[in-house]
Amino acid sequence: MNILHYPSSILEDAVNEFAKLPGVGRKTALRLVLHLLRQDKEDVENFGNVLIRLKNEILYCKICHNISDSEICLICGDETRDSQTICVVENIKDVMSIENTQQYKGLYHVLGGIISPMDGIGPGDLEIESLVARVKTEPVKEVILALSPTMEGDTTNYYIFRKLSESNVIISTLARGVSIGNELEYADEITLGRSILNRTPFAQ
Repeated sequence: MNILHYPSSILEDAVNEFAKLPGVGRKTALRLVLHLLRQDKEDVENFGNVLIRLKNEILYCKICHNISDSEICLICGDETRDSQTICVVENIKDVMSIENTQQYKGLYHVLGGIISPMDGIGPGDLEIESLVARVKTEPVKEVILALSPTMEGDTTNYYIFRKLSESNVIISTLARGVSIGNELEYADEITLGRSILNRTPFAQ
């Protein structure tokens, strides 16, 4: 195994930080850092400032938990959206995937993950209770369970179904146009859009 010898400890520290990013190895990290060194000082400072703002200033919507620049996200604040329908997703990337289909006009609820005992993630680690509270207090008629069709996704779907079983709402799930075992974010827009439009009642 080749060990890189860095001419600068600052360079090495920068490479170490970039290498912490998912899918970025040390060689790629070095290439990125050297690229930044070739840029104008102003461009690099802007890059750094954007990352700092990302961490310090970005908010999570107090209603649906989507990423937002304010306390209420643009989707929840849009009065033209269907407030009677809530689409439950695992993460923010799933919101973006569904929005890209342009087939869904309701609201969202971001769980922040799915139940996974192997990873130490239980129902209490997710935004499930806030979903139950929304169903009780908002004029919700349908909850769409749009989690990835994996074992963990199905387990989470069933748990939410049980939590909402006494509520007077329709609980539906995506049509199985999304292949079983696939992550929702990797479904193409046409397939995902059809899965939303052709959703079916949730079956235990």
